[in-house]
Amino acid sequence: MLKAYAKAQAYLNSRRVVEDEEGATAVEYGLIVGLIAVAIIVAVIALGGNLSTMFQDIADKIGEVVVP
Repeated sequence: MLKAYAKAQAYLNSRRVVEDEEGATAVEYGLIVGLIAVAIIVAVIALGGNLSTMFQDIADKIGEVVVP
């Protein structure tokens, strides 16, 4: 009976370790996604004015070609 209890306890302990590692992995992925989002936001803010000007120049040139 004691042997069965020891095996059950060992199994439950091993399951807890696996579950804890999965939680840590989820947190790590969450941090990575957050850092990528911050990098994208910074890039859009830094390049926003330049992109707006570039697209406006392209729109103006297309307008000149279509309507002479």
